[in-house]
Amino acid sequence: MQTLTFLQDKQILVLGLGATGLSCAKFLAAQGLQFVINDSRARPPGVKRLAKLNSKSNLIIGHWDIQAIANADIIIASPGVDINLPVIADNRKAQSKLIGDVELFFLARKYLANDDTLIAVTGSNGKSTVVSLLAHIAKGLNFKTALAGNIGLPVLDIIDSKYDAVVLELSSFQLETMQSMQAQAATVLNICDDHLDRHKTLENYQTIKHKIYDQTHVQVINREQASSQPSTVKDNAISFGLDAPQQGHFGIVTNNGIRSLAFGEQALIACSNLPLVGRHNELNCLAVLALGYAAGWPLADMCKALLSFEGLEHRCKQVESNDGVIWVNDSKATNIGATIAAIDGLANDKQQLILIAGGDGKGADFNELKPALTAHVDKLITLGKDGDQIANLKPASIRTDSIESAVAQARKLANKGDVVLLSPACASIDMFENYMQRGEVFITAVREAN
Repeated sequence: MQTLTFLQDKQILVLGLGATGLSCAKFLAAQGLQFVINDSRARPPGVKRLAKLNSKSNLIIGHWDIQAIANADIIIASPGVDINLPVIADNRKAQSKLIGDVELFFLARKYLANDDTLIAVTGSNGKSTVVSLLAHIAKGLNFKTALAGNIGLPVLDIIDSKYDAVVLELSSFQLETMQSMQAQAATVLNICDDHLDRHKTLENYQTIKHKIYDQTHVQVINREQASSQPSTVKDNAISFGLDAPQQGHFGIVTNNGIRSLAFGEQALIACSNLPLVGRHNELNCLAVLALGYAAGWPLADMCKALLSFEGLEHRCKQVESNDGVIWVNDSKATNIGATIAAIDGLANDKQQLILIAGGDGKGADFNELKPALTAHVDKLITLGKDGDQIANLKPASIRTDSIESAVAQARKLANKGDVVLLSPACASIDMFENYMQRGEVFITAVREAN
């Protein structure tokens, strides 16, 4: 790799030694640079792998090191590190540069002859589905494709490779330290209460998310939600929504009783043929087509490739069972907006909807759930650290202490054809290692009783 002059002769500090910190260390070591790594944990997960890099690094663990922070010219913070902590914010020197691995990736790209198409996606919900669909479609178009960022590979792991398309999922934690991205197309899918334990207010969270619009050639905008839309809309912006679209935009048309994804008046795919269920996934598919179109991808080929997508694990995915009940694993719904979307997408007057929810709410206001619970949820079962807060929103809720007992309670309530939805509206860290483990426990509990 070409030497990156902006890193030369600088005191470099990496905060955090998880997957991202290790990726940063690997990148800096390849540059032959000296750097310090600091992690507040006594036993961060990347220590053994760091030792194998033979890097010119100094590792400090067990606390945030005030002197290392004060000495640094460039601080590269992992997404999981709260850069607003007083020990970090108050001890930085005024002229230091605070960035994340994604910003470092974009700064380094300026030194490289990369001509790939970059598409970036953020939002409170649906972004993993959207970027996975984009990567699936790009591969279907025979593009050499990388999926990176908040999903897939750490961005610095792909910097030395040539791609036709790079699809990035970006979290608010990554956007917080970004300003140099030059994407072809980018979107904020939606905004809802999330990570307020770190960002404090919804307004601050929204401002951070909207930074993506200033770093893209084409803004792709959700017509359904004003808070996700940029304050300044570019002339070439493309929108998507569940209404009939104007020419040059994406939406839904109904012809002879058949609802279809559409581009202007042109029907593209019947909604009943989509590989993902629910109106929220219709919106996700429209976002995907709008982003791909903004990147210059052929519309007809995108539609063909989209139909072969098989969905994501733990995201509104049906669990096989032989009891006639429709068990849906949406463990990845770690905030209120995701759960509301799942409820609205699966609600049907012909069958009961039984919801299992609860966990660590991360400071969210659960009152936003109440309208969906009242209108669409027939029975509510709760668990976890903040389960009682959710239970208080609906009379006759059932409170449990485990996924297994929640499934057992749901089985007593459900008849054939009813839907039992695990969509927690909360993080999993109070009871599980991650949302994947929570989903697997749910799947096991459903299948073991068959």
